[in-house]
Amino acid sequence: MSETAQTYRNYIGGEWVAAADGRTTENRDPATGALLGHFPRSSQVDVDRAVAAAKTAFEGWRRTPAPKRGEILYRVGALLAERKEEIARILTSEMGKVLVEARGDVQEAIDMAYYMAGEGRRLFGAVVPSELPNKAAYGVRDPLGVIACVTPWNFPTAIPSWKSMAALIAGNTVVLKPATDTPHSALKLVEAFADVGLPPGVLNLVMGSGSEVGMPLVQHPDVAGISFTGSSEVGREVNVEAARAFKRVTLELGGKNAILVMDDADLDLAVEGILWSAFGTTGQRCTACSRLIVQKGVRRELEERLVERARALRLGHGLDEQTQVGPLINTGQRERVHSYMQVARDEGARILAGGEMATEGDLTKGAFYTPTLLTDVKPGMRVAQEEIFGPVLSIIEVETLDEAIAVNNDTRYGLSSAIFTRDVNSAQVAMRDLTTGIVYINAGTIGAEIQLPFGGTRGTGNGHREAGLGALEFFTEWKAIYVDYSGRLQRAQIDA
Repeated sequence: MSETAQTYRNYIGGEWVAAADGRTTENRDPATGALLGHFPRSSQVDVDRAVAAAKTAFEGWRRTPAPKRGEILYRVGALLAERKEEIARILTSEMGKVLVEARGDVQEAIDMAYYMAGEGRRLFGAVVPSELPNKAAYGVRDPLGVIACVTPWNFPTAIPSWKSMAALIAGNTVVLKPATDTPHSALKLVEAFADVGLPPGVLNLVMGSGSEVGMPLVQHPDVAGISFTGSSEVGREVNVEAARAFKRVTLELGGKNAILVMDDADLDLAVEGILWSAFGTTGQRCTACSRLIVQKGVRRELEERLVERARALRLGHGLDEQTQVGPLINTGQRERVHSYMQVARDEGARILAGGEMATEGDLTKGAFYTPTLLTDVKPGMRVAQEEIFGPVLSIIEVETLDEAIAVNNDTRYGLSSAIFTRDVNSAQVAMRDLTTGIVYINAGTIGAEIQLPFGGTRGTGNGHREAGLGALEFFTEWKAIYVDYSGRLQRAQIDA
């Protein structure tokens, strides 16, 4: 019996259009393999059309008063709230995360819409005194131009909203390229903008692969800035290509995040935080906890508790409200995760729980992997250094707080970290010395809120931040303005 499914289109210049050559890509449910739809497999021609539309729309959008731009974002937020359940169910079907998390993914987009809409009445500049009499000096923010937003599959509504909404409120126009595994979620976001009356060309959606759409966007001469979230390997290529043309680029890349558990920790609370951080979203978050750095005195008890709880986690389709862990994004990622089990054994680690593909009933139809605990892990092992991006937690024993902090900081990534302790002094030391962009005290490594800058240190990115006011720093250019009303030529640093 042949499968049938709807065919979807790109959104360019205010119109829903097929890819120029008519090619499409299948979108399938990672839990069942069911066909969800056919989505455009776009090419350079489609990229050129989208960038041209964004470039044409830029001048009018730039000159639209920022509070008016904000009013559109408010309407988008309200519409997303109305459609939250519909979008969440689409998101779960194509990405796999459980429904409660999918609702949270959509809620981030709603929150971001309202937050950035408010910035339309701020977009603060700077007013400073001049060193000369009868002269004013101040700074304002200018938009960059056309922005390419290249987004990943693990937060297919939230991350496109982080990027596009900050860019739009600042007066930029946008071409959005979502991940090939999750195009429908991004389409529903763009659909909300279209339905509230965003002017044509201000936000464009081009679906397709990284090689056929992503890199052509990065290299396009009319794209002024690139906002990229994805793997470190691809991020490096994006950075090199952007540098050739002196383009502004922000990179949000990998993570190898850790939770530190001290001997004095509330273990009941720590267990909940660890399970949520390691196995929420099936470990497919850049902020997921993949290392547990535990002080020697509580290691055995903590391991016993985690083994019992990890084995009891219920795997299944994310649309089932009883499911706790959904599938990995695809079978290729499942194979990659599984390959690390042999790496762990070869390096001397032991598997306490999981470590295998799910083989029960309907789970065999999807990309399911059992929640996995590795112990006897040493800080230098590959499983303690490389981003696995799956439900795998490596347990590392330490003697002291100082050792725990040193182990945490000794990776090429620096996104998120957390510590469980009842000692206020230990918490203060951790806040000072953990060298990650995000630090949690008595909470897991996931759960960032949109009103603070999001991003990390070292190989996690290139220093820019998403969300919060930090996003506006990337999407705007400072313009210094001097107004001399003295009626005569005054020379700064000379006549002062």
